[in-house]
Amino acid sequence: MSPFVQGLIIGFSVAAPVGPIGLLCIRRSIADGRLAGFVSGLGAATADAGYGLIAALGLTAASRLLLNYRIGLQLAGGVFMLYLGLTMLRSRTPAAAKPRNLGGLAGAYGSTFLLTLANPLTILSFAGILAGMGAATFNGAPLVLGVFLGSAVWWLLLSAAAGWVGGRLQQGARLRAVDLGAGLVIAGFGVWQLLQLGS
Repeated sequence: MSPFVQGLIIGFSVAAPVGPIGLLCIRRSIADGRLAGFVSGLGAATADAGYGLIAALGLTAASRLLLNYRIGLQLAGGVFMLYLGLTMLRSRTPAAAKPRNLGGLAGAYGSTFLLTLANPLTILSFAGILAGMGAATFNGAPLVLGVFLGSAVWWLLLSAAAGWVGGRLQQGARLRAVDLGAGLVIAGFGVWQLLQLGS
């Protein structure tokens, strides 16, 4: 199996489990449109590709640096998720999906990029998967491109599906229920991550 195909499989597999980033992408796809959800997913895909690059090239010093600052990154990520969740709970939900402008899309991309980076243990996941698949670390560029594209495919599918559902939730009360549900779960993830500090 070529490194590119291995990367596609790894990227899709790492992105697919629905956690706080997935919920955020779903919520943005429903409330702000498919493009906002997809761009949010691309932020996570970019961070995944960066961690995949570090793991594929065996950059031990960079891995150790990230793990040394794990608690600080975990704290920042937990606080940010808690903030996002509380913001959703307090926000006024529009009656229908309202597409974001360019600045809003940049913010959507940046927020998920930073949230994904705030979990440096992801690099251990990549290292384990690469070792298990026997991925060739000497050919990192095709592998990392595959990781990015595999992750991006997942986010495209997820945002398209969520946007389709959102198009049928034109009533404000239903969109509000989505906001409340996603806000509670994301805030809960934030609290859980803060409780895991140092563990």
